[in-house]
Formats: sequence, C-alpha cells, structure tokens
Amino acid sequence: MADVINPENVADLQSQMEEVEALSSIYGEEWCVIDEASRIFCIKISNNLEEPKLTACLQIILPPDYPSTAPPIYQINAAWLRGLERVQLANSLEDLYVEHAGESILYLWVEKVREFLAHKAESTETVEQPEKVKMTTEEEEDDDEDVPDFQTLKLNTDTVHLFMDHADDEEVPPIEHGGTITDRRSTFQPHLAPVVTPRQVKMVLDKLYENKKIASATHNIYAYRIYCEDKQSFLQDCDDDGETAAGGRLLHLLQILDVRNVMVVVSRWYGGILLGPDRFKHINNCARNILVQEGYTSSVDESGRSGTKSKKPKNKKTK
Repeated sequence: MADVINPENVADLQSQMEEVEALSSIYGEEWCVIDEASRIFCIKISNNLEEPKLTACLQIILPPDYPSTAPPIYQINAAWLRGLERVQLANSLEDLYVEHAGESILYLWVEKVREFLAHKAESTETVEQPEKVKMTTEEEEDDDEDVPDFQTLKLNTDTVHLFMDHADDEEVPPIEHGGTITDRRSTFQPHLAPVVTPRQVKMVLDKLYENKKIASATHNIYAYRIYCEDKQSFLQDCDDDGETAAGGRLLHLLQILDVRNVMVVVSRWYGGILLGPDRFKHINNCARNILVQEGYTSSVDESGRSGTKSKKPKNKKTK
C-alpha cells in the first residue's frame, strides 16, 4: 500500500504528515507510530489524564486518499466497551467524519472518544476497576487487555485495501442463527455469515446489534477468516467482547477447520452461575454446530481430522 504514491495523493500525504506531526506534539507519549511507511498509528485515550478511570486504544490506518475522499480506518480496543455502547461510539465517529468530509479528522475523533470516556466514567463512578464492567466474575482481569496486537495490525497492512474497495450500496451478507446451548442458566447461541471483506464483518455486527436480544447479550464473541486470492493468505481477526481468551479460541477453531470467507459470532447470556472452562467448550461447540449446519465442514468428527474445508452446496429448507 505504501510502495507507490499516486500523484493525485501527494496533497493527501502532505496533509497526513502535518496532522500526524500536530497530534504527536499535542498528545506526546500517548501517540504511538506503529508503521510510518504504512501510515499505521495508535493513541491511548483516557477520560482524565491525572486520574484515569477508563482507557481505550484507538488504532488508525490512514489510506492514501485520506482526507480528501476516504475516512481513516480505525479500531477501538477497550475491554469494557461492548454492545450498543460500541455501536454508538462508532456511529458518533462516523457522523463526525461525514460532517467534516475532506478535512483532517483525527483530533476530533480522539476528543470525541475522550468525551465518551468521561461520560461513561461519570456514570460508573462506583466501579473501582472499570475494566471488569463487561466481564463475568469468573474471568480474571488482564492488565494488558487494552494493549493492541501491533504485530497483527502490521501483518494485515497488505490487505488494508479490502476495507475500502466496496460499493456504496453493498448489502449485508445473509446471517444464519444456530440452536442454543444452555448450562446452569447461561445460554449460548451462534450466528454465521459469509464475508469477503472486513467491511462486511462490521455490517454483520451492526445488523446483529439491531436485534435487542443479541444486543443485550453479556458477550458477543466473534472471529472471521477471509482468504485473499491475490495474496494467497488469510485476513483474520477475533474479538472477546469481554469473555477473556474466547475470541482467540474461536479463531483457532476456524483455523483448525480451515474454513474461509466466513464469520462466526457466539452470543452468551450469563445466568449468574460460574461455568469455568466449560464456557469455552460451549462457545466452540456452538461454532462447530453452525459451521456443520451451513455446510462449511462436513461433520463435527471429520472436521477435526480433515484438511481444507470450503463451503459445500447443500439443500436447505427455506427459513
């Protein structure tokens, strides 16, 4: 992405350099350059610099045609941020971009996130360790929860164009819902959608959160794998949504089954009784079941032993 600079993007690159220099001056050590050549940056944001109660890490990739015609590509990492709150914050950032289309937007984004954190902190003043707000009591807090995986971000740089190459009228991929598993009042349900771009991943998540029941889940853990034919490599990622280590385990399952161009979300409604390691078993069983149901692997038993599994056509009843 950073190898060739289109002459039409020279002005954008100059604007980016000036913006990055200003942000570095304003935020000091909070501002981090991950890969300058690929224009990947990160800033740690807190609600209050002197007495931080809530923090979030905003990861940013600046496409070649930002700010003239394209928005920054971003990801917000915060253990406590989930569900509707995550969607609301994302929407507020996107609204800011639309309002200031063609202008440098990062400073406004950072301060919008800080404003969001300050409001959230005021409403949760009684919580001494806010990182646990979205965790069940059976989970141990990880002090590095908000630290982004810089290596993964770098590895995905070559496929960043997938975030931008899409039609404005792109439709939400069809979403299938699997059967539930209930154990000691905790309920798990899987959801699956075919995806070929990271933007479709976001579209699927947004669509799922329109469902009040899914939005009210204690955790919505997800993982996806997209095969890039031109690079002959996978673009893949996951999110715990507060169920520590669950996203990584779910992604590992997709890797073992060698499925591609698919996203799996597992919703968990916590019932108040600790499940311990059994919760991971239920999450992965849900994911396996819906992958079998939708034809991405032939069977639960065979999938663990076989090699490449692509989606197989099958006759399904109309839902």
